[in-house]
Amino acid sequence: MILLESGTGPPPFRTVRPLVLASSSPRRRELLTLMGLTFDVIVSGIEESTGRVFGPPVELAARCAREKAEAVAELFPDSWVLGADTVVALGATVFGKPADSAEALRMLAQLSGATHEVISAFCLVNRSRRMIETRSVTTTVRFKRLSPAEIRSYVNTGEPLDKAGAYGIQGMGAFLAASIEGSYTNVVGLPLSEVLDLLVECGVVAPVAEERS
Repeated sequence: MILLESGTGPPPFRTVRPLVLASSSPRRRELLTLMGLTFDVIVSGIEESTGRVFGPPVELAARCAREKAEAVAELFPDSWVLGADTVVALGATVFGKPADSAEALRMLAQLSGATHEVISAFCLVNRSRRMIETRSVTTTVRFKRLSPAEIRSYVNTGEPLDKAGAYGIQGMGAFLAASIEGSYTNVVGLPLSEVLDLLVECGVVAPVAEERS
């Protein structure tokens, strides 16, 4: 579930050049589809940043996003390939996706009552044009203080298991956040405003209204 609704009219954007999303994330697919984009989905097979515990969080996310995009761009050199990666950072501690429920419990216990950063990096690659552009967005999230029962109840839903930091702000995990500073869709998994800016800059997508002017 995504806490965003589509309107009754046409979507605001359309894809004008071949676009490939190098991600298995259903949330990223839903966000781009909501904007009216059409694209292929090819999973890169690159290891998530979850297993890369060394280095600044922004660098970890950027490296992983670029590796995902470049791996898929090898197969589609004439297409525009978008890779992305999201990490949650509490000080120097970087959280990726929990391996199991026990790890999800530990992550949420650490995030309880604390302020953390959600960092998403995205990379757009077109091999035939020798174009690689990587950008990142950081959002600050403050969790309410959670009781052990609240943490266990949330983990028992199963929602945390495929999400960086063990929570989904767009789903049942919405109750965890006391405040958000910055991009909401970044916390969902893709900083939509910034990604669309890059896609429009590169001529990959265009506002639908341009066709009528």
